[in-house]
Amino acid sequence: MSRITKRLLLSLLTPAAAIANRLDSWHRLWAHARLKAALDSDLDPSVVVLETPELHGSRNIHLGRDLFLYPGLYLETQELGRIEIGDGVVLSRGVHIVSYASVVLEDGVMVGEYTSIRDAHHRVAEGRSVRDTGHDARPVRIGRNAWIGRGAAILRGVTVGDGAVVGANAVVTHDVPAGAVVAGVPARPIERPRPA
Repeated sequence: MSRITKRLLLSLLTPAAAIANRLDSWHRLWAHARLKAALDSDLDPSVVVLETPELHGSRNIHLGRDLFLYPGLYLETQELGRIEIGDGVVLSRGVHIVSYASVVLEDGVMVGEYTSIRDAHHRVAEGRSVRDTGHDARPVRIGRNAWIGRGAAILRGVTVGDGAVVGANAVVTHDVPAGAVVAGVPARPIERPRPA
């Protein structure tokens, strides 16, 4: 494509793009309204919903204020499960949260893309399909201002302490103390870099 043709096409498309950009805010309002209608609890107007999350199960979900919800979220509550998300939490693209007991993200938590937080795992019984054996569930809690890196897996019964950092792609099977930095499979403490 020549520069002249490209310049002409851009001059024709720019007004249409400006209109499309204005429609983005309407799309976010629509996503917010759809999420509010789908939940039994209130949804504060301060919550930014870029795309309506995929909801499954009982929808026992309680959301705080000033959240930032990226596209591709999957939220599921089964049996007595409950998901509780505090104020100022960021859930990045593709985060999955599944609860059969309780998953709590306290204020200021940041969760990286494609992270999985699950408070239950399948039972295994000889001679029976895993699909038919049910789940063992234990609550998960992520403390204030914790940062969960991209692609991490937080498993049942884990508490991540206030201000802790979980590295990208870590599999967290045990509690993480407040302020600790963990990484790896399974996640283990690593030394925090010292300021220069």
